[in-house]
Amino acid sequence: MMADAETKTRVRQKATIKEPPMFKVIYINDNQTSVEFVVETLIEHFDYTAHTAEQLTMDIHQAGSAVVAVLPYEIAEQKGIEITVEARSQNYPLQIKLEPDA
Repeated sequence: MMADAETKTRVRQKATIKEPPMFKVIYINDNQTSVEFVVETLIEHFDYTAHTAEQLTMDIHQAGSAVVAVLPYEIAEQKGIEITVEARSQNYPLQIKLEPDA
């Protein structure tokens, strides 16, 4: 003889996976960092073509700053650190700022 078994069902809600927050990587113009260095870093770290990197460099120079990429925070931060270390190793004061992408 079987006893009435009570079946308990637990409904597990799926965890909603959020996209990582995106951040703008902004180059700030200065009068010491060479155009060549800025172009090189844009090509090397962001895979821009030479033409696009040169155009972005001119935008940075003329406007005082420019967004060069929008990336997940960890990647943006890592690139910012790598480029800053590279700039300092060549005695350039290049500044890179990260801002949340609204």
